[in-house]
Amino acid sequence: MKEVMIITSYFPPETGAASNRIFHLAEGLQKRKFNVSVVTPLPNYPTGKIFDGYKGRFSHKSTEKGISVHRLWIYASNSKNKILRLIAMLSYSFSLVWFFIRNAIPKTAIVQSPPLLVAFTCMLCLKSKKRKLVLNVSDLWPIAGLELGAFKKGWSYRLLEKIERFNYKRADLVLGQSHEILSHVQSIAPQKDTYLYRNYPDFEIGDYEYAITEKRIKIVYAGLLGIAQGIYKLCQELDYEKIEFHIYGSGAEQFKIESFIKENAELPIVYHGHISRSELHTELVKYDLTIIPLLKRIYGSVPSKIFEYAKLGLPMLYFGGGEGEDIIRKHHLGWVAEAGNYNHLNEVLSSIDKSVFEKEMRNNIQDVAKKEFDLNTQLSKLEHKL
Repeated sequence: MKEVMIITSYFPPETGAASNRIFHLAEGLQKRKFNVSVVTPLPNYPTGKIFDGYKGRFSHKSTEKGISVHRLWIYASNSKNKILRLIAMLSYSFSLVWFFIRNAIPKTAIVQSPPLLVAFTCMLCLKSKKRKLVLNVSDLWPIAGLELGAFKKGWSYRLLEKIERFNYKRADLVLGQSHEILSHVQSIAPQKDTYLYRNYPDFEIGDYEYAITEKRIKIVYAGLLGIAQGIYKLCQELDYEKIEFHIYGSGAEQFKIESFIKENAELPIVYHGHISRSELHTELVKYDLTIIPLLKRIYGSVPSKIFEYAKLGLPMLYFGGGEGEDIIRKHHLGWVAEAGNYNHLNEVLSSIDKSVFEKEMRNNIQDVAKKEFDLNTQLSKLEHKL
């Protein structure tokens, strides 16, 4: 049985796309007779506090669905202070070095990036002629940080670029969640072996009910309420003449959104809070349309929501530009509005006739998901590369 170790900064019981992606990867490989182990910090995302049941520990080891999970100490923080966030990343890196010294590492290791510094620690410490290092790149840092305004060009940015290049060149195989990511990697390391590994979902679809009503178009957003998503600005800019807007999730903008709703009680906006992923799937399919926004177009980014919502058969309105926009158009998954152009967004919404949200459209979207976004097919191809 082939052994593989996955090193990540996010893993259940933490929530979010990164955690789900790594869990599905680990579970999928385990089902294919790999002996899988996962190394991850003590759970703390997105609260920035160690979860109950793990507090006061320096490490925790468990077996979850046949997967050995090693949880290491981290200085947990979700502060916007760059120094505190750097300390958090460095603390996990130091824990990883200590773990590498004390434990045997399999001949195949899959390393999640970002965070760049954590990936750098692994690339630096684990490189060996006898070991295969696989770098799983879900976002392009530091480019994404620059586009989001988290970084400015200077010595620190140039240092991160050097770390990024080092990571790509040290890896034996690079997995990327978008064609843009793989093109960027190959622009730095032209001969590097790469593989397109999307964040496809893996969940059972229940008997969901949907019925078209004669009222407004019911639009839903579900996910992180962070700066990059721009949900607060979306609340301010939407034209509510034909729509009602429902929000699920939590994050940095949550209180601003709640305050806006309270101050504008006449607007048809409802904040439902944070619920579990299984509950969310049951709720999402009751809506006519979901919106997938990004405040700014981020090179290399393809929101995993596209693939999850396609499996649910949920029509989408994409408002983020880039490769995600191309996927929506190519597979006829819904509508596209020009990234950052709220006038165009409202024009698109006003042009939609609610009668289009019929069962046939949803069935077509689900058929695309089964054919084009299948996790098992993707894992079977990856298996031969490991």
